[in-house]
Amino acid sequence: MLYPGAWPEDSALLHGDRLLPLDRLVYEDRSPVLAIGSNASPGQLRHKMAEFGIVSPVPMVRARVTGVGVGVSAHVSRMGYVSASPFHAPYTTRELFVIWLDAEQLAVIDASEGVPLENGNYGRAWLPSPEVRVELENGVTLPGVHSYVNRHGVLHDGTGTGTPRTHPGQRELLTELLVGSPRLRELFGVTPEEFVARARADRERCAAGTRFLADDKRVTESGLERYLRVQQTGSPGTASSLPPPLM
Repeated sequence: MLYPGAWPEDSALLHGDRLLPLDRLVYEDRSPVLAIGSNASPGQLRHKMAEFGIVSPVPMVRARVTGVGVGVSAHVSRMGYVSASPFHAPYTTRELFVIWLDAEQLAVIDASEGVPLENGNYGRAWLPSPEVRVELENGVTLPGVHSYVNRHGVLHDGTGTGTPRTHPGQRELLTELLVGSPRLRELFGVTPEEFVARARADRERCAAGTRFLADDKRVTESGLERYLRVQQTGSPGTASSLPPPLM
């Protein structure tokens, strides 16, 4: 229910259980990844890295991002929530975090998002500037960032225009979905707490919920799929055939 977890108030270096001051904002030997949901939560990042025994620090840099909105994934996660996904929003500017990952760390986050799997929920795309503008606190603008784009699409706002809806927070979102759908209540119960309890680790129930969202025509494209197709032209789980430059 607390997804996406607490985000830092300022740029920081995540080192074990501590958030330390940064000595710089750009890391030329690492890959910049735009954190949309729980990847901006230090607790979640620490958990993901610990599963693979990785203890190296992760720089987390606050940035002003134009061109990306935080939408609702068109799939039910086996962790028990409906996660956030980016969508193309050319006139939207908001503060998000860029996490700078080394090769091992990037492989861990890729695995957690299902990138190596042919039927995984997310693919990793390179979002170039100026289509997506990422300005750091020191005024530096990045030439682009990696982002995890949902392969299922995102939920629309119900207005008939196909406009992606923004993620309002887990409790509000689950309440709205359950109130508006007898089928979802049948699958997941009548309260957000029941939804989380029934969804967690139940692969078939989550898959049924995901299929219903598509069958009920609640899904639209994020507008970022074109970058995903360009970047992932090789076999699933391999590096892209047109890798972005290191920063």
